[in-house]
Amino acid sequence: MAFNKREKIQDLLSGDFLDTQVSIMGWVRTKRSNKNVSFIAMNDGSTIKNFQVVADPNQIEDDILRKCTTGACLKITGKIVASQGAGQQAELVAETIEILGEADPEKYPLQPKKHSLEFLREIAHLRVRTNTFGAVFRVRHALAFAVHKYFNDKGFFYIHTPIITASDAEGAGETFKVTTFDLKNPPLDEAGKIDYKQDFFERETNLTVSGQLEGELAAMGLAEIYTFGPTFRAENSNTTRHLAEFWMIEPEMAFHDAEDNQDLAEDFLKYIISYALENCKDDLEFLDKRAHEEEVTKKADQRAEMGLLERLKFVVDNKFERLSYTEAIEILRNSNPNKKKKFQYLIEEWGADLQSEHERYLVEKHFKKPVILTDYPKDIKAFYMRQNEDGKTVAAMDILFPGIGEIVGGSQREERLDKLTERMEEMDIPAEEMWWYLDTRRFGSTPHAGFGLGFERMVQFVTAMGNIRDVIAFPRTPGNAEF
Repeated sequence: MAFNKREKIQDLLSGDFLDTQVSIMGWVRTKRSNKNVSFIAMNDGSTIKNFQVVADPNQIEDDILRKCTTGACLKITGKIVASQGAGQQAELVAETIEILGEADPEKYPLQPKKHSLEFLREIAHLRVRTNTFGAVFRVRHALAFAVHKYFNDKGFFYIHTPIITASDAEGAGETFKVTTFDLKNPPLDEAGKIDYKQDFFERETNLTVSGQLEGELAAMGLAEIYTFGPTFRAENSNTTRHLAEFWMIEPEMAFHDAEDNQDLAEDFLKYIISYALENCKDDLEFLDKRAHEEEVTKKADQRAEMGLLERLKFVVDNKFERLSYTEAIEILRNSNPNKKKKFQYLIEEWGADLQSEHERYLVEKHFKKPVILTDYPKDIKAFYMRQNEDGKTVAAMDILFPGIGEIVGGSQREERLDKLTERMEEMDIPAEEMWWYLDTRRFGSTPHAGFGLGFERMVQFVTAMGNIRDVIAFPRTPGNAEF
């Protein structure tokens, strides 16, 4: 069959193959026929664009043409000729068609019509064959590649941090437990509690919520590292912004302070968005059009002010506005939506935890550019963030984007042993369980910083998909672990 001899549709559309004999393999998107000829639109996943195949009923058997239905997988061999119709410069005149896999039109769920995203989530094993999800996952690939390229070119080292861990980096307690025990009959200790000493790891373990703490350990010897892997949170949330299994990008850098951290994060975000703009033009143009069609169905006050491509260029072309949490609170407190009680969560005093509506107001209405917020109250941030001299705030930063709010969170880490142990005590984090983390402050400590980017949030932003479940191939959410 010579599978390795096939030509990809992407290459046929970008190269000069006129009068060349080729074989293509892919799936039928549509077929239309008259007495004299059949037109088959083929797609092989290499591009959002289809390639037209012209099949002469005198050349191809009726039984074969009948099986060339939407969803069927074909191998077609023939000659590339100049196209007679509009839409593409060349087409394939079929000489032979081989059915690699049939798709019964009575049963195949992806017929040529508009399907709702909710319906497509129910058939996530097939939805990648649609234009929308083909585009989303090609863009996701490009962004992932850009992440590795960016850090590699800057001399960072890729560290694989553990998926199974005994620590809860966020301290929220929303973790998935890992055990080999028979849950109906776990061994108990003398106090009647589960005896984890008898478990596989001889202690209580869970799936990681972050690779940050282990990343810090690596940065204390390799200076600049990053992690990029799956993380898990057992948060019973069914919003459009939450997943139980998601991917995190987490660089950690020795010899970096809070300002260095902000500089790197801004440069990194602009780089990966620019990479997508340069390398995913067809897919982003399709997604931009799709997003526009979705926007016009919304009420006027709920529509985004910018289209997708405009929004991406807006981030790349603008220097991010930097201001402190304290300055942001004053802006929000004096804003019209707050005064007129339009915010769902009113800003009344310093110390409030900002919500997405506040973050989007700062970006979209007040500054009209991406925003980096710094120096948050220590009481609403994690134990490992460096305490500022005022005793009230920490050297944290959040980066806010239009349409989505917070996309990056990070900080300069607390490198002073006394300050770190004091903060852990305040937050009831047992120092004896974190002895390994504290060792990095005991031996050769140095100022260091890092941040985390939720990869699915980034893909959401770059593709304009409204629901985070639509930017990961097989979403894991409460009550849903299908496929």
